[in-house]
Amino acid sequence: MLQTVPAQSWKPGLAEFREKTEQFYRGEISKNDYKGFSGRYGSYAQKGGKASMLRLRMAGGRLTKEKLRFLAESIEKHQVDKVHLTTCQTVQLHNLQPEAIYDIMEKALDAGIVTMGGGGDFPRNVMVSPLSGVEADEYFDVLPWAEAAGEYLMTYINGPKMPRKLKVCFSNSPKNVPHATYRDLGFVARPDGCFDVYSAGGLGNNPRFGLKVAEKIAPEQILCYIEAMHQTFLTYGNYEQRGKARTRYMQEKLGEEGYVKAYREKLEEVLASGKDLEIQPRRPEVQKKEDGTRISGKRILPQKQNGLYTVAYHPIGGCPAPGKFRELYETIKDMEEVEIRIAPDETLYVINLTGSEAETVCRVTADGAETLFETSVSCIGASICQVGVRDSQALLHKAVAAVREAGIPDGALPQIHISGCPSSCGTHQTGLIGFHGGVKAVDKVPMPAFTLHLGGCELQGQEKMGKQAGVILEKDIPAFLVELGQTVAATGEPYSQWVISHEEELEKIAGTYLAV
Repeated sequence: MLQTVPAQSWKPGLAEFREKTEQFYRGEISKNDYKGFSGRYGSYAQKGGKASMLRLRMAGGRLTKEKLRFLAESIEKHQVDKVHLTTCQTVQLHNLQPEAIYDIMEKALDAGIVTMGGGGDFPRNVMVSPLSGVEADEYFDVLPWAEAAGEYLMTYINGPKMPRKLKVCFSNSPKNVPHATYRDLGFVARPDGCFDVYSAGGLGNNPRFGLKVAEKIAPEQILCYIEAMHQTFLTYGNYEQRGKARTRYMQEKLGEEGYVKAYREKLEEVLASGKDLEIQPRRPEVQKKEDGTRISGKRILPQKQNGLYTVAYHPIGGCPAPGKFRELYETIKDMEEVEIRIAPDETLYVINLTGSEAETVCRVTADGAETLFETSVSCIGASICQVGVRDSQALLHKAVAAVREAGIPDGALPQIHISGCPSSCGTHQTGLIGFHGGVKAVDKVPMPAFTLHLGGCELQGQEKMGKQAGVILEKDIPAFLVELGQTVAATGEPYSQWVISHEEELEKIAGTYLAV
């Protein structure tokens, strides 16, 4: 039987969070000590220590009408002026004062939103292919299994302390949108309705692709494989060196074959324990009927349910105007079976729309990205993040403005990925073009700069980390992207095709902008 932690059971612990937070804002607790404590509650102090952020977990990025209404009401009540959609499919509220954090954190539980474990050394938000259940070419709907996994993982928060965070995800097809083949634990759907299991992967420093530890497992058994991952991490994870306390470093410690052997040994122990971990989650199929309206467009995706549609909305940098949540709620609140999904590339998908409803949602979301390039991914950046080095959001906005001014046509530039530091919160390592923030000395003067990554790929079976091409000064990146876009546009090919046979030309263009 599935173990769960009722949302309301987290409320008693909020008093301690309030006490420690008050101490931090009075200057009685250091920034590092507070970070080590507050992450458990899904909150961190922002750069400068004068405000905080709060991370709201959304298993699988699923944003129901109830949760959407809560977000809209909280944003209005506390005049939240900064919201960010993360690459782990959560919603971050920024620039919060303590009283706002306490109120939102507690009332979120009533809406089924838990912040616990949103940071710190705990299982993080379970990630899922965002269109699971409605995507036309998916193998099967993995969302029910992911939601059950999320419930089970919450039981670890009050258990033995893990070396560091644990990220679990589910993909419904080889598109591998949530990067299931290179997370701490990934369940990869198969055409036969089973999962293959990958483990000990991750981006950031010392990135690693996951190792396949199991094939063709029945979905009902996923909790056994999660428990085996947990036990492997507790046994072999590095408790001494925080920088190496992630699952991917167990590949280094044990070797690839040694890690697979160790994981499978733990799996055998779990299976032999007699612990009841079999699950059979059920979620009703979409019952909604079409209204006869046929619609098409760049942001409109036909679903596998005949006559129903999904509308994609990508706010630049994954930062929608705070009032957009109220606008979206008022738009969809009376639409049958409609909900929102947050994607790992910071896109919002509004699903289960009839043709006429899709037309309405398109009008409401017309302020988002207009081209593939404008759907580029960025972490929140150094203006807010304590550990950030560069302001990734500012760079993206400058790049978008420059590309628009130059009139670069859609498709001539790909979706790029920007991280403010090497941690890869912007998933820069597997983008066709990626950047991570740093510093470059020019004439002995430190200058804001980004390392350029080229040629990454996330597709299952074609996974590839982009190679580091060099360092570009921040001020030169918009010009580099404009020149690249103009070069590609002149051929009439989309960037994804052009780059296949023009790798040397790409490196030549980049080379003229590299700082030496």
